[in-house]
Amino acid sequence: MRTLPEGMRETVARLLVATEACLDDDPEQALRYALAAKSKASRVAMVREAVALAAYAQGDYAQSLAEFRAVRRMTGSDEHLAMMADCERALGRPRKALELVASVPEDRLSAAARVEARLVAAGARRDLGQLDAAAVILGIPDLSSTSTDEHIGRLRYAYADILAELGRIEEARTWFAKVADTEADTDAVDRLNELRD
Repeated sequence: MRTLPEGMRETVARLLVATEACLDDDPEQALRYALAAKSKASRVAMVREAVALAAYAQGDYAQSLAEFRAVRRMTGSDEHLAMMADCERALGRPRKALELVASVPEDRLSAAARVEARLVAAGARRDLGQLDAAAVILGIPDLSSTSTDEHIGRLRYAYADILAELGRIEEARTWFAKVADTEADTDAVDRLNELRD
């Protein structure tokens, strides 16, 4: 943003704030704001990231993926690896999603980004009908973490969901119950009750 002239910088900053404000409730409007910012500052990584996130929220996965790729080229960061791979899945390319996740060593990712990448990889295996492989991808030590972070809850939920689909009901109950120990907002309690019926 520092490379922009002062007046332009303020305009772009306002558009980015508006994008973020609309992202959850009105992704279509968020994308309009982000694209307006891009029209003024297409060489700013933060702007391209805003377009990618807004397009993802809107369900425009092709545009989102293109923008995430641009951000990755501009910054060299793998921060959005999981979302990029999820775009590949949404575009019907689960094998591409798996290739993308495998292209980045896990030790280059934060704990949360590593879990998110595994969630997408497991989803891609599920898309391919490979439920056992999906369970293996998610059966990592992070499941037993003492962390209450949302990504741990999402990991436990996804693992329980796959176990239930595999017919491993007792294990699924255990992991659905452990989701409650985290900050993740899920329907794990309902799923647990369904498995008790």
